[in-house]
Amino acid sequence: MAMFNREEGEAHGVETIIGPSVKVEGNFVGSGNVVVDGVVNGSIKTTKDLRIGDRAKVKADVDAANIIVAGEVHGNVKAGGRLELSASAKVFGNVETSSLTVAQGAILNGKCMMVKQEPAPVVVEKNDMKKRTTP
Repeated sequence: MAMFNREEGEAHGVETIIGPSVKVEGNFVGSGNVVVDGVVNGSIKTTKDLRIGDRAKVKADVDAANIIVAGEVHGNVKAGGRLELSASAKVFGNVETSSLTVAQGAILNGKCMMVKQEPAPVVVEKNDMKKRTTP
C-alpha cells in the first residue's frame, strides 16, 4: 500500500481526507485513496486504498482495495487485497479479505472470511495478436 509512508506517517496520493472535525452521514463512494480521521455513518466504498485513523469512529460497511484500520469500525469490512488491523484497531463486524494482518492489541469481533484474490484480467490489443514472422 504505497499511499502510506510508515516512517513519516504521511499520506501520498490521497484524494480525500475526512478530517478529525468532520462528520459524514450517508454513503461515501470514491475512486481514489481515502483517509478517515473523523466520523462516518453510512457506508464507505473506494476502488483504491482506505486508511481509518486511530481517532476515527466509523459506523459503516467498508469496501476498498486495501485497508488499514487504526480506529473503530462498527460494520462489515471488505478488502479486495490486504486488510491490516493496527494495535489500536477495534472492528465490530465481519471481515472479508485475501490477506489479513492483526497487530497485538487489536480487537476483531466478527467472522473472518479469507478469499482468494483474483488476478487482474489481461487485455490483449488486436494489433498484438497479428502473427509475426522473422526474415
